[in-house]
Amino acid sequence: MIIAAFTGVLYLTEAADTLLGGALDADGIRPRRLDGLEGILWAPLLHHGWQHLAANTVPVLVLGFFALAGGVGQFIAVTATIWLVGGLGTWLTGSDSVHLGASILIFGWLVFLLARSFFVRSAAQILLAVALCAVWGSVLWGVLPGTVGISWQGHLFGALGGLIAAQLVARADRPRADQPGTADQTWVSSS
Repeated sequence: MIIAAFTGVLYLTEAADTLLGGALDADGIRPRRLDGLEGILWAPLLHHGWQHLAANTVPVLVLGFFALAGGVGQFIAVTATIWLVGGLGTWLTGSDSVHLGASILIFGWLVFLLARSFFVRSAAQILLAVALCAVWGSVLWGVLPGTVGISWQGHLFGALGGLIAAQLVARADRPRADQPGTADQTWVSSS
């Protein structure tokens, strides 16, 4: 329900943008401008029209759903990390245009799910990572400069945010050696 509601917000935002003649698109990230910093908050919610939003809908639903598997609190922390790292990186390095779209989150969630399996070494998460890589792995080429009008910077820094989030989640999930019952125990025989 949460990821469906988030997707609904994306559609409501695009409907409002359509009614306003595309005026909300100006609220995306404007690199290296002080007034462009505010765009970090809004960019993942905005799209360059219905076709852009439609292209992002299935990845948002699927990757967002799997990112939610760790619980709502973890999902919020992971998404916030991706949102901020992706937005700040785009603001620092982006081209002189307005950058927007949920792709920042899509690339971040994908890399989070792939990297989490590496850090946690869970068989179930490794299987999920293999499946996701088979379906969406090729989109990772989008972190490289290429197509005009596509914010590879948003893709790259969203992915970096996902990597950072995966490492933070894995570190938080690891049992601490100083907690009773979690340290490796060495048994010594007295015979």
